[in-house]
Amino acid sequence: MKNRDDKQKDLEALRQDLERVRNLFVTGFEKLTVSQDFQLRKAVRSAGGTYRVIKNNIAEKAAEGTPSEAVLKDLKGMCSLAYTSADPVALAKALTVYAKANPAFTFRAGFVEGRAIDVKSITDLANMPSKEEILSKLLFLINAPAQRLVTAMNAVGRNLAVVIDQGCKENKFT
Repeated sequence: MKNRDDKQKDLEALRQDLERVRNLFVTGFEKLTVSQDFQLRKAVRSAGGTYRVIKNNIAEKAAEGTPSEAVLKDLKGMCSLAYTSADPVALAKALTVYAKANPAFTFRAGFVEGRAIDVKSITDLANMPSKEEILSKLLFLINAPAQRLVTAMNAVGRNLAVVIDQGCKENKFT
């Protein structure tokens, strides 16, 4: 059993994480085996997140005064946190895929970009395209008109070159 100093260190470490984190998912993990837990932690790490099993009262005390306070208040049962400061969609996708394969893993609540969200919103978030995919589509849309303009401008010169070439082949310009 941990002594009071170790519990205080855990509380402070969790508080520091909660102050800097922008995306947080509260999950339930009852009846997961050790190998299933290992796979879950591996999936969360690959999505750029952190996974921690927490005591409910420590989470509530650590969240006091942080933006995630509303989400971590009055937790019941076995809870864990998956959080990231990076892309929330990637973490939500990884957790959703894992939850489909392991029904013992459940979502309870979430906190994304300063807003508390419910379980349905987590599923909706997981169905969104990733941040990189959205940015690439946006860059394509920004680039497309400029690309068409350059193509049209080059078409005049290209057409002139084709006409001159055809005239030379037919010996009309000798």
